[in-house]
Order: sequence, then C-alpha cells, then structure tokens
Amino acid sequence: MASETLLERITDYASRPDPYPLYAELRAAGPVVRQADGSYLIGTYHEVAALLHDPRMSVDPRTRGGEAQQLPFLRLDDPEHHRLRTLAMRPFGPPHSPHRVDGMRGEIDRITQELLASFRAGEQIDLVDDFAYPLPVTVICRLLGVPREDEPLFRAWSDALVAAADVRPGADTTETDKAGEQAKMEMGGYLVNLAEQRRGKPSDDMLSAFVNEPDPALRLTREELAETAVLLLIAGHETTVNLITNGVLTLLRRPDQLDLLRREPDLLPRAVEELLRYEPPVHMRERLPRADVDIAGTTLPEGASVVLVLASGSRDPKRFVEPDRFDPTRPNNQHFGFGSGIHLCYGGPLARIEAYSALGALLPHLGTARLVQDPPPYRQNAMLRGPRHLPLQL
Repeated sequence: MASETLLERITDYASRPDPYPLYAELRAAGPVVRQADGSYLIGTYHEVAALLHDPRMSVDPRTRGGEAQQLPFLRLDDPEHHRLRTLAMRPFGPPHSPHRVDGMRGEIDRITQELLASFRAGEQIDLVDDFAYPLPVTVICRLLGVPREDEPLFRAWSDALVAAADVRPGADTTETDKAGEQAKMEMGGYLVNLAEQRRGKPSDDMLSAFVNEPDPALRLTREELAETAVLLLIAGHETTVNLITNGVLTLLRRPDQLDLLRREPDLLPRAVEELLRYEPPVHMRERLPRADVDIAGTTLPEGASVVLVLASGSRDPKRFVEPDRFDPTRPNNQHFGFGSGIHLCYGGPLARIEAYSALGALLPHLGTARLVQDPPPYRQNAMLRGPRHLPLQL
C-alpha cells in the first residue's frame, strides 16, 4: 500500500525538507510504480532519461482530450514546440543572439554587488527575500526590458502561476488554477502592452526584438508573445531562486566543502553542477503517453499521468557513485537539474551565470554566517522545491 501512495507522501508538505528517503523508497519499488489514482511514478535514472527523450511522451494537456487553448511552448509537443521555441530563442541566445546572455555577466555581477552592499556584519537577513529572489528577477526584467519600478508587480503573479503548476494528487485545485489563469492573463497583458510601446522604436531588450522582427514568418502572434514572455519571466527566475538558496543551505550544512570552495574558487562551476544534481530546483515533471509505451517491463497506458521524478533520478546509485554525498569535484555529472531532451531548460546558461556570480560573491561571507533555522520553512510547491525563507546571521 505504501508504494501506491508514494506520490501523496512525496507531495505532502511534511516531506518538503527532505524528500530523498522517499525517492530511495521509490527507486527500490520501481523502476515504475503505479499509484492508487492510476498515475505512474518513475524515479530511476535510465528510465527517466529514456522517457524524457521518447517522442511518444507528451507535455500537452490536450493529449487527454479537452478544448483547444493557447499554450506556452513548454506545454507543447513538436512540431509546434520546435517552432515557438526557435522563435523565442532568436533574441535570447545562440546562434542568432550569441552575446545576449554572456554579455549580461557584468550587469549580473553589478546587481549582485549592489544587493550585497546592503548587508551588515552581525545582522540577520533572509537570503530569499534579500538576495536570491531580487537577483534573478532583476536580471530577467532587464533582459525583457521591464522598467525597474514595475519589477515588484511580478512577485504576486509569479507566486500564483507557480502554485497552479504544482503536482498535488487528490487536491482540489480549482481556486489555485483560477488564480494562476488570472495572473497569467494580467502578466501577459502587461508584457504585450510593454512590447507594443517598442514597436517601430527598437531598443536593446528582448520584448523589443520580438515585436521588431523584420521577417513576418518569424514573428510571434500577440497570444504567442504573451505566453512566451510570461514563460520567460517565470522560468527565468523561479528556478534560479531555488538554485541559489539550496546552494547556500547545502554549503552551510557542509563546512568542509564550503572551506574547499573558499580555498579553491575555480571549483565553483563544478560545484554548481553538483548542486543541480544534489539539491535541484526542479524535482519532477509530468508526461502523458500519446500511445501505450513499454518501459522496464511495464506498459504506460495512453493518456495516463506519468510523473518523472528528476531529483530521484539524479540520486540513483546505479548512475552516480555515492549519490547522497555532495561532492563539488564530481566528474561526468550528467544530472537532470535542467531536465533533458527537447524540453531541456534553455535558460540554463543564464541560471548558471547567475549562480556563479551569486555564490562566488557570497563565499567570503559564508565562513562566518550561521543558519538561524534548520530546516528552514519551505515553499508549498513540491515540483519547484526550495526554502521560502532562509534566515541567516551574518
């Protein structure tokens, strides 16, 4: 019976501080574990990887039937996904805009230092509210061209959208779904109106690039622009908040590894990859088979809910040596921190730069910092897992 309710136990808020023993239980019961509600739970590395790359596994909720609706490319399958993702990528990164993200390094370092400058020795801070949230939201707002005075608008919208995206078996999601739709409509309307102000008056930001695309075949419709801009803003900061916060929490719990990084800061890029494996910002993703799919001796029926527990796969001892040990020197670290396959997070390069800047700047201060509360209070969301607050004594 326990394995049949694993998803309920994993998503229960009581499991948020440490879901990893449940992931070990999932792998032991798997590779494929059918749940009481008819969904399937998968947490072993090789099976998760295979299904992330299987074109029969859909992300489109319309796979189960239901009315047509405008969806962001994150929730579409190819070929629609490929078309929209390609158009969204044009002003964001290689090959069309190769310097956009890399060119933000100096700006990201400046924003990081501005935030750190407000800290005072001996005071208590909340790493989330005072640093890990404002850094990436400021960066993505600058990339899109959102005026600084409007940046605070996005927190409430973002919270509502993230709550609506959570995996909550058996819960009544009517109100959170409604709030999420309202937030998406308001944020999308705001961003489209902002973009329209730049039509014919190009400036050096992504909204301007979207509306001033000279080739009609490469332009987004108004609806596509709204969905894409909202997705960029949410995906562009929510995961990075968790990456930075989980990273600081992990290092403060492991003074030996913190000391190693302070002595050898050149290890930071590998340490960030290890954080993406060990304490990832995204823990699970849902897929819907478009046909019956056989995996590890089990048939996943067409239209069934299949939950891929990425964070469990990244702790699978059949793929990683001593997976429950945080090792910033770990080689060959092919984790699921940004997913895999055609839906690999294309904001990954930006998130990495932000994490290098944030953790690199924080390292000198963490040697004398102290966790005020451990475990800290976590967000409700089981899919995008991270502390809601992280109080530190400097």
